Amino acid sequence: MKKFRKVLDGLTTSSPGGTVGSPSCGSAAGTPTAAPTPKEIDIQETLVSENFQLCKTVRHGFPYQPTSLAFDPVQKILAIGSRSGGIRILGRPGVDSYCQHESGAAVLQLQFLINEGALVAACADDTLHLWNLRQRRPAILHSLKFNRERITFCHLPFQSKWLYVGTERGNTHIVNIESFILSGYVIMWNKAIELSTKTHPGPVVHLSDSPKDEGKLLIGFESGTIVQWDLRAKKADFRIYYDEAIHSVGWHHEGKQFMCSHSDGSLTMWNLRNTTKPIQITFPHGKIQKDGRKESCKPILKVEYKTSRNSEPFIIFSGGLSYDKAGRRHTLTIMHGKAITVLEMDYPIVEFMALCETPYNNEVQEPYAVVVLLEKDLIVVDLTQSNFPVFENPYPMDIHESPVTCTAYFADCPPDIIPILYSIGAKHKKTGYSQKEWPISGGTWTLGSHIFSEIIITGDVFLCFEPVTLQMLYKLKTSKVFEKPKVGEGRAAELVEEDPFAVQMVSWCPQSRIFCVVGISAHIILYRFSKYEANNQIVSLDVRLQCEPEDVNSPSENENNPCFSEPGSHSPQASHHHHHHQNPASPSAEKGSVPCLKVKDRMVRVPPGYQAELVIQLLWVDGEPPQQITSLDINSAYGLLAFGNCNGLAVVDYLQKTLLLCMSTLEMYGAADPYQRLTRSPRRNRQSTSGLTELSDNQQSIDMERSKSPTSGSTLTHTHTHTHARTLQHYHVNGHCTSPTSQPCTAGKPRVPMGPEGPRLTRRGPGRPPFRKAQSAACMEISLPVSHTEESRENSFSRSRSSSVSSIDRDTKEAITTLQFGESYGRKGDVVPTPCLWVGTSLGVVLLFPMSIPTDEDERMEEPVTIGPSGAVLMLKGSVLRFGFLDCAGALIQGPYEIWRDPNAPEDPDRPRKRKLVHFSPSSSQDTSGDGHLAVVCSERQAKVFLMPSQACLFVHNITESSFVLRADVVTVYNSVCLACFCANGHVMTLRYRLQLPP
Repeated sequence: MKKFRKVLDGLTTSSPGGTVGSPSCGSAAGTPTAAPTPKEIDIQETLVSENFQLCKTVRHGFPYQPTSLAFDPVQKILAIGSRSGGIRILGRPGVDSYCQHESGAAVLQLQFLINEGALVAACADDTLHLWNLRQRRPAILHSLKFNRERITFCHLPFQSKWLYVGTERGNTHIVNIESFILSGYVIMWNKAIELSTKTHPGPVVHLSDSPKDEGKLLIGFESGTIVQWDLRAKKADFRIYYDEAIHSVGWHHEGKQFMCSHSDGSLTMWNLRNTTKPIQITFPHGKIQKDGRKESCKPILKVEYKTSRNSEPFIIFSGGLSYDKAGRRHTLTIMHGKAITVLEMDYPIVEFMALCETPYNNEVQEPYAVVVLLEKDLIVVDLTQSNFPVFENPYPMDIHESPVTCTAYFADCPPDIIPILYSIGAKHKKTGYSQKEWPISGGTWTLGSHIFSEIIITGDVFLCFEPVTLQMLYKLKTSKVFEKPKVGEGRAAELVEEDPFAVQMVSWCPQSRIFCVVGISAHIILYRFSKYEANNQIVSLDVRLQCEPEDVNSPSENENNPCFSEPGSHSPQASHHHHHHQNPASPSAEKGSVPCLKVKDRMVRVPPGYQAELVIQLLWVDGEPPQQITSLDINSAYGLLAFGNCNGLAVVDYLQKTLLLCMSTLEMYGAADPYQRLTRSPRRNRQSTSGLTELSDNQQSIDMERSKSPTSGSTLTHTHTHTHARTLQHYHVNGHCTSPTSQPCTAGKPRVPMGPEGPRLTRRGPGRPPFRKAQSAACMEISLPVSHTEESRENSFSRSRSSSVSSIDRDTKEAITTLQFGESYGRKGDVVPTPCLWVGTSLGVVLLFPMSIPTDEDERMEEPVTIGPSGAVLMLKGSVLRFGFLDCAGALIQGPYEIWRDPNAPEDPDRPRKRKLVHFSPSSSQDTSGDGHLAVVCSERQAKVFLMPSQACLFVHNITESSFVLRADVVTVYNSVCLACFCANGHVMTLRYRLQLPP
């Protein structure tokens, strides 16, 4: 891996990196040298490369491709081996260790040195390893390689120093466990069987010492031969020849009889007094057919024979079902006296093991549980209850009912949030589990002096995890908000085939405990947290954010129709299409305007925890599904929620349950659009190869390029010009129609480069480079292009990696890729910071939306919030991914938030129920550094630092040219701020900021 690069280093006002490959820096002249660096800015940066290193903290999830199982009955710890050579050691919840063999060979078998803190692993490369588990990080003490024989079975008696190793040739070797050296004592297969026997008995499949005499070793061969070997006399006590292959053997604790499982689905019982034939043959699942014969059964792969003082013995085995039914599930059978219980498993059984009270094999075993290792799960069955319930697994093994669809990580959460989530999550646990304590309870686990306050949230259901042990805290099903869709009803099935409720994105405010979920059916659910159950009425808000075909109406006709309702209306509004119906406040009543899912419209009794309050759904329009949401942000102090997709942006006041702003991407720019683009509807003109025209150095070349287009004639060009003017004419600011343009362009009028349209069509500052096609990956599904050349990356937005841009509509789409509320300066002339919404798009554009929010609480619930674009446009190369704000001393500025208060708490007359807000003002966070703050903007390719409110670009760094950034965030490390980037090539880079003043 590349070493962490020290970048954003040595900044000066004349830094040459400020102009290389930079489309724009947002200042008037388009270069960072236009604005001198204020003398007050002096950031003391202390981070160096040595502060960063990779370290393994935790391994989460079920062991991949498990192969073997072992248990220490004294220490009560469990070991699971895998096909990739890994060993997972589990004890009480929180005790979780991982070991890895360097060879990567599969672990065939594991044997604990019981109560000694050591473990023997037999691997597929015919090597034995002795692991020391006593130290903090387990390590291999000894290894022993078999060169000429293949290991098939191992056995280590309790408190013995001899490890017995059976091989594929049928020989048995003995290893000294202390020195880990072969003893030289070998039980050759031809000595074990009678000399008159001509056939080879096959590999060793079983080894065990007699409970009555540890000097007697029972050897089971695959062919059906069983030999008891006297280790002292070096001869066989008896030999058994059976005509069915043997899979396993289990002793009775008295050492007088044992049981074998066979390939024909039978169990045989043998008595040492007479070994000529078995004293009992049973086919547990073999029925007698009409002709009197037993039906054929599958092999019984393993059997355990365990005794109990106060009841009949337990006979536990896997397999043995009849072949009569195809597609039968995998089973574990428990025979207890005359009762036979068959437990069906979801996955194939890899291994199982009975947990007994004693480690001695010559005592009554008293089994109390059975550990069943499945291919994708771990199950423990309680044998002390007659119905054999399973224990609830406390490990984060298989945590999801369906694949993970999104993840989010939150550090420095309020310390009380984890306990309360855990306590409420514990009340939601399923019933039917064993009430006894989890039996694997070994090891010790302490957090020490460190108190961790991180939380990981994953989808498709809302799951919280404490990150060190990844213990599940809380689970939330988003589908409970909606009515169950009936067959043939609703649009969700047309939009999403598998799961219409799958979570794509989450936004969480830990301080206010407000939680938002974005679903794949273009819906958003807002939850509030409460410790009390309540009767809730979920408010539903429908939003129309759709790309529309051109209308035939003229601009004058559109101006005579109100496109939005008055402020204060509780009905959702149309986004950027002009409707011609009698009731503009009810767009869902239009033909074909329907949401994907039906929200429950009745009072719903909700348990403590996260309770749904508001559901926002994008509408289908004229049979066209809504585009999926690509960005989301909430701010509890403002009471606002913003989201966007490839069609536009919407802002919702979730306190008043109203839609404040809903506009297309083009309408956000007003007269400040830096790109010239065709606005023809992709539904009408599907022959276009690119809806975004390359910017040239002059308007004439743009017209020439357009005249070369096979789809553009003079009439088409005029039509598009007219549509562009009409579309830009209106944008929705708090329910009012405003017109940023002085006059509309009439249809059919030829476009003059320096006419009224000129300023809007050539919105490019002097010296700005031509616009390059979008290179977007943010907030969209990633599928890397086959070629990693620059040419393939140039067109990546239009032909790959975008689930939210359909093949039809992608020509003219500019997706909203990131949103962030915060205290900032919306305009260059602002003196004090105000609430702002920062908007980043897939074309590398940053837009600022200043807001006016009533400060009085009563006014806030009644008076409207005003919001609109300021005209400020900042430019980067590649899709915008992240915003970060620093004060002029280099400290990270946190966004304002509301302190949590329980919405369902009993009324307290002594304490007024008012919102308590916490603000971090950029100007008040430092005393001597002057007004203003720094804005760090990261895109797929670049990082830029802007000085606010002047919007001067202080520095540009091209993060990567050969790859692109997937995730980025501005974080605090060792009291210094850095920008952490995760690239598509697997590299992690941290970029530090240090501003050096000119001499």
